[in-house]
Formats: sequence, C-alpha cells, structure tokens
Amino acid sequence: MNFAVESLGLIAGNRSLPLLFAREARRLGVQRLVAVAFVGETDPALTPLVDEMVWLKVGQLGKLISAFTDRDVRQCVMAGQIAPKNLYAVRPDLRAMGMLLRLKEKNAHTIFGAVAGELKQDGVELIEATPWLASLMPGAGFHLGPILSAAQRGDLAFGFRIAKEVSRLEIGQTVVVKDGAVLAVEGFEGTDKCLARGGELAGQDGGAVALKVAKANHDMRFDIPCLGPQTLETCAVAGISALAFEAGKSLLLEQEACARLADQHKISLTTVA
Repeated sequence: MNFAVESLGLIAGNRSLPLLFAREARRLGVQRLVAVAFVGETDPALTPLVDEMVWLKVGQLGKLISAFTDRDVRQCVMAGQIAPKNLYAVRPDLRAMGMLLRLKEKNAHTIFGAVAGELKQDGVELIEATPWLASLMPGAGFHLGPILSAAQRGDLAFGFRIAKEVSRLEIGQTVVVKDGAVLAVEGFEGTDKCLARGGELAGQDGGAVALKVAKANHDMRFDIPCLGPQTLETCAVAGISALAFEAGKSLLLEQEACARLADQHKISLTTVA
C-alpha cells in the first residue's frame, strides 16, 4: 500500500485515536489531511495536526460528504468513536434520514456501513485506517502487568469463546466473566459501562476478567476494537483483575501509560488469539 497518499480525509470521533492517527499518517508520508470533526465528540487538539478541520454535528451526512468532495478528497478513514447515546440523539439531515429509513437493522455496523455507501455514491472511498496504525496493534504473546493465574487463564479461555459468539450475534464485543460465569455482556452502552457493570456484579472481592474481541469478518474500516488508559482506569475502579484483547485485531493506545496503570493497579493486560 502507498502510505504517502497526496490527500486523505479523516472522519474523527472522540478520544485520542484521531490524534494518534494523524501523527502516524504524517510520519508515514500523507501529504494533506482533511478532518471532519463532530461538536461534543472530537478533541479540538486535532486541529494543528491536520491541514483543514471541518466541524459538524452528528447526523449532518450531506455536509460530511461535501467536506471531502468540495476539497477533492477521494479516500477517507474513520478513527475514534461516536458515543452510542449520540447515535440516537442526532437530528439527521435529509440525506441521513433517507439512509436511516432504508436500514432494517440499526447498529454500528449497519449505520456506518450505510455511511460508507453514501460516500461511495459521491466518489469518496472509505478505507481502513489500520495500515497506518499497525504499530499500535499488539500481536500474540503481548503482556503487561502481573502474570496470569491458572484461574484467570481458565476464565479468559471461557470468556473468549463467549465474546466471539456474542460478537457474531451483533450484540457487542466485550464480556466480563468470573469463575466460569458470565457477569456482563456489552450491549449498546459501550465497553466502559459493561466493565463497570461486570465489576460490580463480581462482588466486593472483585477478581473478574474481561475480554474484548473483533467479530468474524470484522469491517475494520469503521470499527477497530480499541483500548487505552481510560479502559484500564475503568477496570481499576471496577475491580477487574485481567483484561484481554484479540491479537493483531485491536488497538492499544498510549501503551506507556497503559503499562504504568497495569503495574499500579495490578491488572493483567494481555492478548488472546
């Protein structure tokens, strides 16, 4: 793949991933970056990292597309999430409303897949951001924090099977388990709230383990499993003792900070495959 593309669009969600992507894209030779940012979601710190920043409200699909077509941007990526609650709090423009009315099922994959289709109609290709983010995707054998106990390894193997099945059913990508029992399954609320709920149900002694996976045939254009310091902080508050994510298919952001937090809170952070 040619990393040094002339112009690339960035649909920028929340947290630090859009900033990390912009830095990596620049390092790998992208000459011009045009970002679409969302009020209340995107970190304004992205502004100096791109050539142009176009601010929109969630749901303004027509303006999102024209932000790229008006600037002759023919390829774009998505990086960062939109808070799940905001997908239902939007006031869609006419183009977004028409798109949503055509969807029989409304989840992250169908909604963002439809957005990709709308972009394509106007000559803008949504591509994966992963080629620019490979350095942030740990492989098999990655581990931070304490060594796993035999009981934790057993729960992680059990949880991995459950998480893959839950993701296959389009329910979520994260589960929390303890002693061979499923405590929490991620739904529309997102990873952090699933972790908090699972940790609460583990009781005062804590000790639950959590798994986050990619589903089979995962469309990495718009939904890369992602963890970072905030995920570790959530685990610490919830009393979760181990967190695993799928090797080679998940982003670990701010790895030095994650290493410090894993040691500080005695959380085992590892990959599974």
